[in-house]
Amino acid sequence: MRPTTYRTVCFLAAALGAGAARADDLPRTQPEKAGLAGDKLGRIKTTVQGMVDKKETAGAVVAVARHGKVVELEAVGMRDVENKNEMRTDTIFRIYSMSKPITTVAAMILSEEGRFQLDDPVAKYLPEFKGLRVHAGKDDATVEAKRDMTVRDLMRHTSGLSYGFGISPVDKLYRESKTLDPNDTLADLVTKLGKLPLAYQPGTRFNYSVSTDVLGRVVEVVSGKPLDEFFQERIFKPLDMKDTGFFVPEEKLERFAANYGPGEKGMLKVIDAPAKSRYRTRPKQLSGGGGLVSTARDYVRFCQMLAAGGELQGKRLLRAETVRQMTTNQLPEEAMPLAMGEAKRAGVGFGLGFSVRVAKDKSDPAGVVGEYGWGGAASTHFWISPKHDLVVVVLQQYMPYTSRLENALKPLIYEAIAD
Repeated sequence: MRPTTYRTVCFLAAALGAGAARADDLPRTQPEKAGLAGDKLGRIKTTVQGMVDKKETAGAVVAVARHGKVVELEAVGMRDVENKNEMRTDTIFRIYSMSKPITTVAAMILSEEGRFQLDDPVAKYLPEFKGLRVHAGKDDATVEAKRDMTVRDLMRHTSGLSYGFGISPVDKLYRESKTLDPNDTLADLVTKLGKLPLAYQPGTRFNYSVSTDVLGRVVEVVSGKPLDEFFQERIFKPLDMKDTGFFVPEEKLERFAANYGPGEKGMLKVIDAPAKSRYRTRPKQLSGGGGLVSTARDYVRFCQMLAAGGELQGKRLLRAETVRQMTTNQLPEEAMPLAMGEAKRAGVGFGLGFSVRVAKDKSDPAGVVGEYGWGGAASTHFWISPKHDLVVVVLQQYMPYTSRLENALKPLIYEAIAD
């Protein structure tokens, strides 16, 4: 499988025909002009290829940008092994929970306009959440919530909501009520949640959950528009994110990657083929927590807007102070460290829509204090280091989630910084 580098991007983009957003239209510079060692960045390609050869992934696209310009854009492996389609820099990926930062930006746009305050009760906009109770820890007993769930709680996952994946009594109730039914609208989801107890007292614990989906419903109610329309008008169009949305149109389906999981004898198994994927049509539930597809080009533009303090190429989405607030740890001390299920991420907090590294830790030796980002269920990931004015986007399609590629690439990229 032959890796595709930026040197072939211009040729590929010309061959794609109408409808494709050209990956080579991103502002670019040579690594050395951005204070990076090009020979060290060259190890990105060989590292990804090594994982492809070991069948740990079908392929990936990696983008690195510094000081507002892309210095590395690599496509390695295959986007569709069965149909022998090579990975390209304009490949469309399921980004799952990398949708969460986009939804949070949408909400912060409305907050800046004075449409709501971060510490407003969610029930002010979603009356289904009035009088929520909290599970008491055993049987079906519940207690009164000590305070209202706020919009800020939704953004930092301290709402007391859950996902229904665990073994707690509340998770069981989520599964019984089918809270994640894709045939529900966001309004239907909120109605179901309003009848269930919270897993924890609001504000006391980080619990990864449907909080961002609920936040998406807040955006709909406050703006008076469906979430996809608001995204398009206020984020995707201003940032020229041409291939990001809740589904893949027919004319772009050829660029959509297959999604893989572990197969027999160390091989990869297709778990979602582009030709049969549910992403071919607009979903009923516009999941702001995990429903978007995107490309490396588009997500780099989103990240560059954040890295530049809320503005990209003259289009301002947020004030710089708002971005600083979003990318500063917002968790109270009692909710630290950030935990995902049984796994605790030492030295990591959570801002408004992003994880934030607050201290060095041996679990992530290459991590830099102040960097923020998030990942998606199909092993996609991004991070931004304000200290280095650095943006990295790593896209692949492999479930269940693994951080192998991120962990392999992060030290290589940081080691390449020469100034």
